[in-house]
Amino acid sequence: MNGVVISSVAALLLLTTNALAQEDAGREEYMVACAGCHGETAKGNGPLAGLLDIQTPDLTSLAAKKGNGEFPFDYTLRMIDGRNETRAHGSKMPVWGDRYAASATSERGETADMVARGRILSLIYYLASIQQ
Repeated sequence: MNGVVISSVAALLLLTTNALAQEDAGREEYMVACAGCHGETAKGNGPLAGLLDIQTPDLTSLAAKKGNGEFPFDYTLRMIDGRNETRAHGSKMPVWGDRYAASATSERGETADMVARGRILSLIYYLASIQQ
């Protein structure tokens, strides 16, 4: 019985550690790719926001805007990736999926698309963690 408890605790610790590492990677990704427009606090007030001819969204309120308080994972994935979306009205949102795939490097054999998706998912998990 003690072996089962220890295994369960070890698994929980590993999952928690992986989630924290994922969030840290997402925060780093956010600071490099998003903070210029959306700001360090993700409120839409980055140093480049004033140069755009669109309102830069507050990314801390994505769940609240959905109406039911649930983080819009699929929508956020599509908006960040951008490779399969039609950008209506000349959206200023970069197509990060293409950018990440073009700069992808892997030492373990992942495809460029796998690397791009990993970076995007890290970013999405971070955004989900900062919802207000």
